[in-house]
Amino acid sequence: MKKLKISWEEYNQTIEKLAKIIRDSNYPFNMIVALARGGLRPGDVLSRIFKVPMAILSVESYRGDNTEDQRGHMVFSRDLALTVAGIRDKVLLVDDLADSGITLEKSLQWLRHYYGFYISEMKTATLWSKKDSKFKPDFCAKPLKDSPWIVQPFEIYENIRPKDLK
Repeated sequence: MKKLKISWEEYNQTIEKLAKIIRDSNYPFNMIVALARGGLRPGDVLSRIFKVPMAILSVESYRGDNTEDQRGHMVFSRDLALTVAGIRDKVLLVDDLADSGITLEKSLQWLRHYYGFYISEMKTATLWSKKDSKFKPDFCAKPLKDSPWIVQPFEIYENIRPKDLK
């Protein structure tokens, strides 16, 4: 499988490009919901640039033994992690990428189910969207012509353990 290796500089520039795209859309969102883990960094930066609160929704795809390349059962946190009194009405759901699109679609469903009464509008934003993704985000900094494996700069920590630190 083709790999797309991203440097820290390119990663930060891609977040800024996404911010410009969102700005130019004039979408009047008043809250970001960042998907943990991939959406945390872009969600945090967008929250700072646009001066809106950020909530965190943790979602993970659990895998069984020896099935690292297969998607497992999707598990969501019990609730949003919020630092304000409640969710706002115009939400921007942020993740790092639309790979298959399943996480974004299921996260929208989760938000509608648990917070739909409060939300009048939701849009999605990602840094990348792979060609094979069945879900197309509303805002994407870099839509890809294919579906490479994206190696993000912080992934070096996937293979470092506490004993490896000096």
